[in-house]
Amino acid sequence: MPFPASHPALDLALSEQGYLEPTPVQSAVLEAGAHDRDLLVSAQTGSGKTVAFGLALASTLLGDNDRLPAPVHLDNGGPPPVALIIAPTRELAMQVSRELTWLYAKAGAVIVSCVGGMDPRREQRALAQGCHIVVGTPGRLCDHLERGNLDLSGLDAVVLDEADEMLDLGFREDLEVLLDAAPADRRTLLFSATIAKDIAALARRFQKDAVRIDTIRRDEPHGDIDYRAIRVAPNEIERAVVNVLRYFEGGGALVFCSTRESVRHLYAALRERGFSVVALSGELSQKERSDALQSLRDGHAKVCVATDVAARGLDLPDLSLVVHADLPVNRAGLLHRSGRTGRAGRKGVSVLLVPYPRRRRAEQLLASASIEATWSGPPSADEIRATDQKRLFDDPMLTEAASEEDLVLARQLLEARPAEQIAAALIRLHRGQFPAPEELFDAPAPGGDSRDYRERRDNPRDNVRDAGPPRGRADEEHTIEGDAVWYRLPVGRGANADPKWLIPLICRLGHVTKKEIGQIRIFDRETKFQIARDVQARFEAAVEAAGDEKMRIEPAIAPSGRGAPPRGGPRSDGPRPERARDDRPPREERPYKARVTDDRPPREDRHRPDLAEGAPPRVRPPVKAGKPGQPPRGRAEGAQPWAKADSEKPWAKPDSDKPWVKPEGAKPPFKKSPPKGRKANGPAKPRF
Repeated sequence: MPFPASHPALDLALSEQGYLEPTPVQSAVLEAGAHDRDLLVSAQTGSGKTVAFGLALASTLLGDNDRLPAPVHLDNGGPPPVALIIAPTRELAMQVSRELTWLYAKAGAVIVSCVGGMDPRREQRALAQGCHIVVGTPGRLCDHLERGNLDLSGLDAVVLDEADEMLDLGFREDLEVLLDAAPADRRTLLFSATIAKDIAALARRFQKDAVRIDTIRRDEPHGDIDYRAIRVAPNEIERAVVNVLRYFEGGGALVFCSTRESVRHLYAALRERGFSVVALSGELSQKERSDALQSLRDGHAKVCVATDVAARGLDLPDLSLVVHADLPVNRAGLLHRSGRTGRAGRKGVSVLLVPYPRRRRAEQLLASASIEATWSGPPSADEIRATDQKRLFDDPMLTEAASEEDLVLARQLLEARPAEQIAAALIRLHRGQFPAPEELFDAPAPGGDSRDYRERRDNPRDNVRDAGPPRGRADEEHTIEGDAVWYRLPVGRGANADPKWLIPLICRLGHVTKKEIGQIRIFDRETKFQIARDVQARFEAAVEAAGDEKMRIEPAIAPSGRGAPPRGGPRSDGPRPERARDDRPPREERPYKARVTDDRPPREDRHRPDLAEGAPPRVRPPVKAGKPGQPPRGRAEGAQPWAKADSEKPWAKPDSDKPWVKPEGAKPPFKKSPPKGRKANGPAKPRF
């Protein structure tokens, strides 16, 4: 279908950029029912939303004019900007500014971007010189508005791009300030990936009779993205990223990590292996982030390691691969990350690296997004070498026609060197362009592939999980010659722990061999295993040097309970010998002792050594005088502890009709200290 006519100046710009057919969202905003009305648009990422709202603004900004009037300096009474576009991130705002620059170039539009991280004085001068369209982030736009640099009184249209992301980032108050400062009769266009309750509430407050445009179903995944789920050992994520990048060699690649520290670590590891890689995270300056994205667009860098700051809005033209080194937090994160590829009709691949303990979490994440992913192990080194061989045969260097100068040099080279030697040099040259692949371990985790998961989910009666072996059973029996030491791992049967991938993990972290690993006991939440005592020092030193926080190995005691080895030594394989009762030694005959004998003292005196016959009489300590006003300490001589005094105690309280008199020499009563932060007999001190 041909591109619908929007405006002659914009149609010319679209034809120069090679736009032949519109996307569904671009066709929807140009329909007659959406002309000059507020729009509430939801469309999948990569569907051309930036060009869509640029086309939708043409009727409002240009009308029947061929060009926009030249901007006049504000000090001379020139008009304020007529359009405001608000984006959640700096990268998205700069990208929108670039898209609108070429789209409105024939219309003579002047566009100014106001984003954080850039020089605010330069932006102030650009706003003062006059412009038609302002593109910026909420925080920087509010800052210019408060300082009087930005005048929104003449706005004809306001566009909120990725509105759901702006609300998630906490920009609601800034958006309300900007929208309240704009004229009430403006046109408001709200674009979002999904229309949640908070987005609908924002639309009801700031839009009037908006046209709802939804080009896809909310639960429909991106059709141009091939999803792959690759199971890996928890300590081999970095090596798996290397093999995935090598296997899917082609255009640009975007690798997502969950934290800035992970970005720094993976960036350094890939750069050390020879990848042309850049990093992108929130801790970088605006210039560093812009340079990194420009390197990807120019082709100087092939890989970008980033946090979720690059998950929305970025349009990298040659991006064919997205790798989730760390699993996304939720369904929206998965869709937005993966949506960086497969844009504008191009195909892309999204790879999730799933550690064995997090397989169920990955399956639930894919099921919530209605995505059918292909499960497999990591690409092996042999598969990567076979792919490299195919790329060599298909290399344009061998298929394109050679010039006469190249043919002359080739004949001279054949005369000087054998053909096989020249071919081997070409192979080494081609192989040297790529980093070497890594050797990875692959063991299918219990539970089957994603199809088995969906069948269990759809058939509740058959959804009976394998209870696994008995609690604490010996999942891997192996006898070590000599003594052994027990250690533990914080992963158990609940996280799909299995000796098939635990043994390579222990060998790699502890620099030991399989022969030096003894019994392995897998419990619900932990795993205990044996290491030969003669390699204990080397094992502990290697584990400490590895410093793996996710798979921390610690000393442990021998497991007990069902399935544990006997306390006295290794379990015997043969039957327990039966012992005849006649072999027991006879019981010793002991004489009977009477409970009461004539030579024992009476019961009340048997435990009183001072009352024994011939013992000296017990002398009680003298009664100590107490402090003035207090009773004397000790017991009166001859008084029994249970006897009640015949007369009134000397320390009894005085009668109520007699005032109490402080005895001479007594200490004054305890005086309560004033409250903290308040002087005595003074005003209270404020608490703030």
